[in-house]
Amino acid sequence: MDGSKVFSTNDTGPVADAVKQHWVDTRLPAGLRPYARLARWERPIGWWLLLWPCFWSAALAAIAGGKAWPDLWHMGLFFIGAVAMRGAGCTYNDLVDVDIDSKVERTRSRPIPAGQVSKLQAKIFLVVQALIGLAVLLQFNTYTIWLGIASLLPVAIYPFMKRITNWPQLFLGFAFSWGALMGWAAAFGSLSWSPLFLYVGGICWTIGYDTIYAHQDKEDDALVGVKSTARLFGEHTKPALILLYSCATALFFMAAMFADAGPAAFVGILAGVVHLGWQIVVLDIDDGDQCLQLFRSNSTYGWILFFGFVADAMIGAL
Repeated sequence: MDGSKVFSTNDTGPVADAVKQHWVDTRLPAGLRPYARLARWERPIGWWLLLWPCFWSAALAAIAGGKAWPDLWHMGLFFIGAVAMRGAGCTYNDLVDVDIDSKVERTRSRPIPAGQVSKLQAKIFLVVQALIGLAVLLQFNTYTIWLGIASLLPVAIYPFMKRITNWPQLFLGFAFSWGALMGWAAAFGSLSWSPLFLYVGGICWTIGYDTIYAHQDKEDDALVGVKSTARLFGEHTKPALILLYSCATALFFMAAMFADAGPAAFVGILAGVVHLGWQIVVLDIDDGDQCLQLFRSNSTYGWILFFGFVADAMIGAL
């Protein structure tokens, strides 16, 4: 095999639902763009949603430990790890789903079905990203390392769930909320009730926001046989979101309580309720563009909770 051709690409343009005029598509060298798209660098909302449970957990650990601020070294590692492992997860997902992606309007422009990256190139890129994630993971204590390795199970099975269950968003929640365990474990070398409540709450939140996201594809999904909570809930999506977001909020309250949090943390959670309520009120499940915007707005929700937890840690340390 000609090694010079291993990373050759056919750059046919941005992915359909990418952020417009992103630096990936305007400033990155053309030969690297398909790999950046494969890792979803031009769609940062994915790694933010993966990162928020890590940051929330680190902030709750700071509250429980009487510290004024989450461990900045850990937060930096979580950031690098979230970007690397989200990219690896997306690359893996695209390899598994290439036949489905080629039949769905929104996803047929992804690098593999569009012919920008071959399966071999994608596999090599997957290994590179996974090795970066491993290097990050090895910076933590032994308990956290093993906990991080365990996260590979939900990551591995998630892409297959849309073929066999109406609840693939549940399995996405298992994977994307894992950071709720990692932040606490990194600080204490163990787990307790607080991160466990945070984890289950994160799963409910993930099902909610990814249901909104999945409404973009429900018509194509029905044609190709892909299952989702968007198709399952249908016209009952808003009541389902009320239940899911209410459960998430209650569980986040419990997480804060078991971390001995003060008023600022609970104010942050209540402020987050306003944002989640706004999503439900304005949601039009038949407007794909709006669904995408509401999905992306969950990063704002992440900031709201994080600011509340950090404010509480700072106040508690005075």
